[in-house]
Amino acid sequence: MSQIELPESLTYESWSESLKNGTLLGQECADCGHQTAAPKAACVRCGSRDIATIELETTGEVYSETTIAVSPLGFDAGFKLAVVQLGEAKTVGRVSDDVEIGDTVTLSDVFEHEGQPSPVFESVE
Repeated sequence: MSQIELPESLTYESWSESLKNGTLLGQECADCGHQTAAPKAACVRCGSRDIATIELETTGEVYSETTIAVSPLGFDAGFKLAVVQLGEAKTVGRVSDDVEIGDTVTLSDVFEHEGQPSPVFESVE
């Protein structure tokens, strides 16, 4: 993990800027300990608003994966997505190669479409 200064409140803007710089941010609930990989106004598990910004691991395990055969406008068909377990949090990202559930992947790049970034993961050999 890097030694960046974490924002007190995680917004989409601070989350996306950090991602563009290679850091994945998330939130942890002070009341129940639940972690998420995207900005939320309240804990999705218990509803508490006492949530802190945390830095997530950049290496994790593929929780599920799929290939998008019919893509939305502006995207090439056949791109691969995975839900990646990063510690206690899960995030969705593109995968640059074939992966299977249980494979270890690491953050390798950032895909950006119309100014909106998303993480790209690759297999760890």
